[in-house]
Amino acid sequence: MKNTHLQHPEDSILTGDLSVLDWFGESDSIISTKMDGAPAIVWGTDPATGTFFVGTKSVFNKVKIKINHSHEEIDKNHEGKVARILHACFDCLPRTQSIIQGDFIGYGGSDTFRPNTITYVFPQIVSEDIIIAPHTLYFGVDLRTVKAAPLTNKLISTDSCLFVQPEVALHPHREDLVDVCAFAKQMSTLCEFVTPNKATKIKKHINDCIRGENYIDEDEIAEKFDCDINLIRLWKLVASIKEDLFCFIDECDDIGCLIGEEVTLHEGYVITNKYGMFKVVDREEFSRANFIMEKTW
Repeated sequence: MKNTHLQHPEDSILTGDLSVLDWFGESDSIISTKMDGAPAIVWGTDPATGTFFVGTKSVFNKVKIKINHSHEEIDKNHEGKVARILHACFDCLPRTQSIIQGDFIGYGGSDTFRPNTITYVFPQIVSEDIIIAPHTLYFGVDLRTVKAAPLTNKLISTDSCLFVQPEVALHPHREDLVDVCAFAKQMSTLCEFVTPNKATKIKKHINDCIRGENYIDEDEIAEKFDCDINLIRLWKLVASIKEDLFCFIDECDDIGCLIGEEVTLHEGYVITNKYGMFKVVDREEFSRANFIMEKTW
């Protein structure tokens, strides 16, 4: 799968995919910090041409692939702030034989950056030209079918490009979560799951509730979407397991984070293991702010 949109763990169970209940407790897991950059930048060596390219997530389009091997192609495929960012990335990103995805944090010359919702405060003024938070590595011979894997090694910054990969640790012993997941598996036997189409509608309604700071009412959702109330109760249980997961995560970096003027944590984390790749985000805080704050890019 391509890392075009990571799913919240609680959302994945709506269609009956219960693998996330094993994902929570898997000891052999890789965790990375999810920085709130924008836009997403994909770069590396195009397997079709053997030449360097930059782009946004549109490099993975099925029909109109927007992949840029030159400044001329950037001007052809993009405009405005996104085009300016891609021009800078084309000039400043170090060449590599790999295909990498990261998030654009900002241009150097300051210690404070707000690429999207979170404002980042670095311990000193950044002297490099651009700042990128890399997180995903791709493998394959065709951009339309490449497979994603978490980037586990540290990229080396250059005079032109600062790579930011905050340190984070996940406690390996999460027996309390495993016990609650076992109960959730039992609870799932009482649930009627929904089709992907109906799940999309339910997730949109939940996002609307979060955006408006409204209570997620299982009775209302069950009636509105003609679905099993026990399924929404299971969704809430899995959401609470995710909230408990934050207690097992330790941040180890010196980058300050603000939403408005309020001190906060990073956007969230991405945890990958044999059961899948999911994002761990505080939806009550970050997701709501992300929905309502004006975007600068």
